[in-house]
This record gives sequence, C-alpha cells and structure tokens, in this order.
Amino acid sequence: MSALPATSVIPAARKPTIGLVLGSGSARGWAHIGVIRALAEAGIVPDIVCGCSIGAFVGAVYADGDIEKLESWVSALTWKDVVSLLDMSLTSGLIKGEKLIQFFERHFVNRDFHDLGLPFAVVATDLATGRERWLREGNVAQAVRASIAIPGLFTPVAYENGYLVDGGLVNPIPVSLCRALGADVVIAVDLCADVVGSALKQPVIEEESEAGWTRRILARFGKTPAEGETARLPSLVSVVATGIHIMQVRIARSRLAGEPADVLIAPRLARIGPLDYHRGVEAIAEGRAAVERMRHVIEAMPGLKNGNGSGNGNGAA
Repeated sequence: MSALPATSVIPAARKPTIGLVLGSGSARGWAHIGVIRALAEAGIVPDIVCGCSIGAFVGAVYADGDIEKLESWVSALTWKDVVSLLDMSLTSGLIKGEKLIQFFERHFVNRDFHDLGLPFAVVATDLATGRERWLREGNVAQAVRASIAIPGLFTPVAYENGYLVDGGLVNPIPVSLCRALGADVVIAVDLCADVVGSALKQPVIEEESEAGWTRRILARFGKTPAEGETARLPSLVSVVATGIHIMQVRIARSRLAGEPADVLIAPRLARIGPLDYHRGVEAIAEGRAAVERMRHVIEAMPGLKNGNGSGNGNGAA
C-alpha cells in the first residue's frame, strides 16, 4: 500500500493539520487501538479524529483521552462479557443497545462533543432518506450509538424527526468528513481490506461463535434451531453481520477512489469474525503491525511527526 498524493498544498511555514479516520468493521475495530498506540510511539498525534461505527466508539474514547483504559478493558474482554452487554429486542433489531451505551457512558465517555480533548465527529445514516449525517454536536455517547446501529442487529436511534443507523452504509471510512473539519493530511484505517470471502470460513469454538450466540438468542425467545441446522448453514447473526460488511467493503472502495486518504493503513483481520469482540488482543496486535508495515510511507510524509503540537498526547507509550 503506498501513500496517495495530498489533496492540498500546505505552506512550508506551518505543519499540517493531521486527521485520523477510524473505519467501520465491528469487532475488527479493536485494531484501531493498536494503530493509535503505534502512531503515538512513532511521534504522530492527530489534531482531528473522525470515526464510523466501531471507529466512532474507539475514536470517542481516544478524543476524550482514555485510550489506555479502553485497551485494558478490551484486552480482558471475554465472550461472556460481550453477551452480558447485550439486551435483546423484538422490535426493529435483535439488540436494543441500551445496556451497551449505558456502560460506555459510565466507564468511558459521558460528555458533549465540545468537551472532548480533540475535535471529533462521527458518521451515521438517515434511515428514511439514506443520506449521510455528520454528528458533531450534542451527546457523544448517543452519536456513537447511532453510528454503530447495524441494521437488523441494533435498533435504530431516534434523531430529530427520523431515525439513524450505522454510518457504514454510506461512508465506512469517512475521509471526506475529516477533510471538511480541516485536515491537511489524512491517515485512514481500513478494517475490511481482506474480509470479503473469508468471514464465513473461520474455525471457531462453538460456544464462542456467532452460531453459539444465535442459539442463546433463540433460547431467550423460547425457540431452538432444528437438529443439524447450524452445521449446515451459517448463523443468523453471522449472515447479517457478514452481509453488511461485504456491502461496506464495496462502498469503501468506491468512496476512497474519489476521496483518497494520504496514508491508508489496512490491518489484516480476515481471521477475526465480525462479532469476535473477545479477541481484542489479536486485533490490537495486528493494528500495531499494520502501522509498522506502513512506517516507510509515514516517515516519508513531510510534517507528520508530532502534528502541529496541539494533540492531547493520547496513546503515548
């Protein structure tokens, strides 16, 4: 992967404003933590952060100055911990998302955008119009909840006179948003570069798989799959999540062709399933490795080291 030409000319008298874009990708998004930490160790601290879906989740914590706490929590996360944060629903999604966002507010971010340490914004999708919505004001946790609302899995979030769902439906790697906020140089993270065709082929431990989770959901509703059914077909949850990711990959490729990042970091995460949130240690390690593979490109970019001095130091070793 090579650097793409910057879209603007930066005066030699000042250092560029660096933007970090964290893309969508469900459980693979824990790789963002490794990317952030590795960039900080290389002396690169962004001035602006934008995120979509899981990238919004991680980005909000980073902009609030708590990435180390998030890394500790993710590294200790088990499958049972993941399930304990899920509240089942019988309405417009399998999961209400209330328990998850309440946990997020209690332990990570419970403030408005203007109170964060870094300029931050997230992408969501207007369910009625299909339009992209840039969320930059109000409560951060509610904006994150909207951005992660994968259709079919999470219930939509009421917003103004309509509903918002996962931003990955329209802009999985929101480089355009980061440019609009003033970034001269954009470093973007693509979580799904090697995902298509691999997500349903992972060897998994049954009780820690999407199939195991699907059985638990059906059991909550008093149902059980027919004997041998889960052996013949992928689970309901896996089909929904994988289908969404295939769509997001195609959209991301199209958007990046017209709105390229200056540096595109692509962790190799095909072995991690979309709901493998308990495999954070692996994802974080691959995020670090992805930065290392791009180190020669990053070091060749003028003015990247240390940003313009306005960063809050998140992720420093």
